Amino acid sequence: MKKIQGKILVPVLFSFFIVSFVDLVGTGVDELKQSSETPAYLLQLIPFVAFIWFFLLSVPAGVWQAKVGKKKVLNISILVTAIGLFVPILGNTLPVILLSFSLLGIGNTIMQVSANPLLMDVVPEEKASGFLSFSQFIKSLGSMTGPYVAAVVGPFIAQIVGFEGEGTWRFALYLFGAISLVAFVWLNSTTIEETKADDKQVSFRSCLQLLGNKYIALMVLGIFAIVGVDVAINSNIGAFLQLKIGVGEEAAKYGKTVYFFAKMIGTFVGGIILLKGEANKFLKVSSVLALLFVLALTMVENATAAWVLVGLISLGVSNVFPLIFSITVGHYPTRSNEISGLMMMAISGGAIFPFLVSLAMEYHLNGGLWVIFALLVFILFLTRVKTS
Repeated sequence: MKKIQGKILVPVLFSFFIVSFVDLVGTGVDELKQSSETPAYLLQLIPFVAFIWFFLLSVPAGVWQAKVGKKKVLNISILVTAIGLFVPILGNTLPVILLSFSLLGIGNTIMQVSANPLLMDVVPEEKASGFLSFSQFIKSLGSMTGPYVAAVVGPFIAQIVGFEGEGTWRFALYLFGAISLVAFVWLNSTTIEETKADDKQVSFRSCLQLLGNKYIALMVLGIFAIVGVDVAINSNIGAFLQLKIGVGEEAAKYGKTVYFFAKMIGTFVGGIILLKGEANKFLKVSSVLALLFVLALTMVENATAAWVLVGLISLGVSNVFPLIFSITVGHYPTRSNEISGLMMMAISGGAIFPFLVSLAMEYHLNGGLWVIFALLVFILFLTRVKTS
């Protein structure tokens, strides 16, 4: 049985805190909405440029890490993320922020391709689902604190250094950039023994051929759907609370904080449950609960009830990503590099569905929620799919 070593596990887990920085896309949308006349739908370019890289780079990154190793690829991706976080020094304009989040997206894509299977390399197989959920707890911790750091800590740092211009929230990005550099040094100094792939050479073609496996193809679509749900809520919940419930603009910005706080709790509790529980059953329960809460949110008019339901939806979906990933890799452990590349490619759902949800809200206030509901129905369907 594989023994857990804290000195190896902790720096790998810490990399998931760096993964959370891409969730600042929602903050970027909100901040530029206040300081520019750019139409709301154009501001959805921010999550688009961050998440489209998952579609373009995930499979090549999976092939690359099969050749050079997961740890090396993870460390390079952390460095790219750090560079992206310092780009807003150039200004608080949409082009600069798009460049910044493009680099965050590139770094984040490669990071998630390597971080998830690397974590599975350093923990016992039977505890993989639990630790993957716990890694999402760490990610959620960063996601939850990000909006607060941008709104409060960023301006505070700007005041200390005497900056009085627009976009003081950017100083939070510089702080996160410094944290990324610490993670880079820490992981670089850690020795990790990685699981070797099977003898078949990993290539772009071998990754795509896995989509011929019906089970893997459907699970990849599951990742596409759940990340779409996650990012769509992150980038649209503020507008929804304002338009439907009448929540003030400043208060609405913290809708994502409620969402990520609940997600942090959900992944922490989920991690504990999954160390002993059955992953597929937990996926089914999570999907059903999320469906019920989304349906309830379409009906409420009360602000307090809406805040509570946002948190409950987050609890429902919080463990879906690590569950789908760990269940699939658990069935095909020697193909982890290729599966990881395909599943991270599916994170591009975060580039597509925020647009669709935002557009659906233009036609009907509950339109975006119906899109999210449909995605969750598909995820529930996955619990009935058997391996090929």
